[in-house]
Amino acid sequence: MTTHSRFPRLSVGARALGAATVFALTLSGAVHAQAKETLSFASATFAEAGRGDKLKLWVEKFNKSQSAIEVQPLAMPFSTLAKTVFTQMGGGAGPDLVRFDLIDYYAAAQAQRILPLDADIKFSDYTLTEPNKYLVIDNKRYGVPFEISNYQLIYNPQLLKGGKPPANFDEFLAAAKAATGDQVFGFAYRATMAESNGFWQDLCNFVYGFGGRWSDDAGKLTINSPKVVEGVIAYKQMYDAGATPKGADAATYRRMFWEKKLAMEIDNGGVAGIFSQQAPDLPLQAAPSPFPTRAQGLILAPLVINSNTKHKEAAVTFVKWMMQPENQKDLQSILGAANVATVVERSPEELKARPWMKVYDDQSPNSVPQLVKGFEARTPEIQQVILEQVLRVLQGGAEPQKAMDQAQRLVSTRVLRK
Repeated sequence: MTTHSRFPRLSVGARALGAATVFALTLSGAVHAQAKETLSFASATFAEAGRGDKLKLWVEKFNKSQSAIEVQPLAMPFSTLAKTVFTQMGGGAGPDLVRFDLIDYYAAAQAQRILPLDADIKFSDYTLTEPNKYLVIDNKRYGVPFEISNYQLIYNPQLLKGGKPPANFDEFLAAAKAATGDQVFGFAYRATMAESNGFWQDLCNFVYGFGGRWSDDAGKLTINSPKVVEGVIAYKQMYDAGATPKGADAATYRRMFWEKKLAMEIDNGGVAGIFSQQAPDLPLQAAPSPFPTRAQGLILAPLVINSNTKHKEAAVTFVKWMMQPENQKDLQSILGAANVATVVERSPEELKARPWMKVYDDQSPNSVPQLVKGFEARTPEIQQVILEQVLRVLQGGAEPQKAMDQAQRLVSTRVLRK
């Protein structure tokens, strides 16, 4: 049987030359396609409206500056990021770079899921922001701050008598009561287990502001110490003042604030930035929280390198790029009323447009993580016990000292099993 072909018959030499040419072209294309080492960078921030797109462009700036490395942003929901990434890490995989929350950072370091950076980056070369110290665990640093968000009092001067913020706690209570009425509330915070994480954040602000801490520098629990109890009493005083929308979740009372139905709240700089964008005509101002000390809670989101990565040098290159002054400035501008790993001064134009930003920036030296020192990875369990006892104070009339004594006992016996 004769076989017919639509192609002309070539000599063996010609066919060999053609095959070699095709192979060379294919190899050339493959080399070109593989020219860049690709890394994945997981962060919930990439999924945010507004900031997410800007951050992706910021990452693209890095990609354009590199001939051999490309970082691909991976947007993941905040609610599932940590669980998903930890599961992947446990299987020997996961994103090369991750923006974790601080509690997940401690857990990942404890489980050796992230790489120490001290041998690869000389941090003494940088002017670091104060919260960097919280990323050093047993003299090792496993990450750098991607975003630092402080807490301060934000207020609407149109709803406060004289337009001035309270300077101490007695003035705070009086101002909240005076501003309440005609569908307007003086202050709002969380006090329900339905929003336990937010409840914890708000409680920490009161406790820290009154000088309390959940444990001391040696890692000894101080849940029932006098200063902690003072903070719980203050929380109860505001609860009983009739000046808060009881039961309102954060989404509700934050909306009330930009609708000019709430005079004051203590919130992080990210929220203040959203207010500024959502309601540009809102007369937003900020002041130090009206407590005896300047200490307040802190949202600290570190950037880390997955210990499973096959691209360690490339990942370190990205971290070093992020730490460069121009890139830090761009990142801080994108994040809004937040700080970054190094000290970045706001421009006169920024401060003129949003003078309240300086109040947040000045808070950084006084900010404290909302974690139990020495038991950082166990904070969720400890938090649950403390909040249950605080609810007994708020709603059940329990005496604050006795409730905190009970919390101390329960954490010691049930959580830490001492």
